[in-house]
Amino acid sequence: DETEFRNFIVWLEDQKIRHYKIEDRGNLRNIHSDDWPKSLEKYMKDVNCPFKVQERQETVDWLLGLAVRLEYGDNADKYKDSTPDGAKNTDSTAKNAEPLINLDVNNPDFKAGVMALANLLQIQHHDDYLVMLKKRLTQDAIAKASQSKEGLPVALEKHILGFDTGDAVLNEAAQILRLLHIEELRELQTKINEVIVAVQAIIADPKTDHRLGKVGR
Repeated sequence: DETEFRNFIVWLEDQKIRHYKIEDRGNLRNIHSDDWPKSLEKYMKDVNCPFKVQERQETVDWLLGLAVRLEYGDNADKYKDSTPDGAKNTDSTAKNAEPLINLDVNNPDFKAGVMALANLLQIQHHDDYLVMLKKRLTQDAIAKASQSKEGLPVALEKHILGFDTGDAVLNEAAQILRLLHIEELRELQTKINEVIVAVQAIIADPKTDHRLGKVGR
């Protein structure tokens, strides 16, 4: 209900996110105030939440993802060696050799995620969805991705993904793939523009040959 929702937001800020100083959390903590929705809207802007105050489910999911990332960042040494409950009984050597050993490629959610990424990256569909993954992992693609480029840092939280994989890490990976794809499209557009300019230069500078009685090459 409304009271639980407000208490939840306050708990996240107090215990996990801690964006405000303690003395600046008064308005957010005053959950019975008529102005609390305005305090929430300001808080969402301050933490760069991309959703509107009316989109509560999306806001909750986003704030939870932010809290998890901050919790991990504060306790990286504690969590880096953690394993899922279902993987605790597997052989440690095998786990180290194959980090994706617990990934179920036949899971419908995994297949749906691959199809969503294929649509996002405009990869041609194939009956075998694993083949579509390989198309982005060719030697040429890997070599191109390995080339270092200088650029400006990008704040992922400001870019809305458009779908949710259910996993904060996968969501960030999908955001990165989307941004890389946009960069490829921009490079293609730049090349197209260069071709257009070159053609226009030829057309705008015809050669006149009086002997042939015509203008042009």
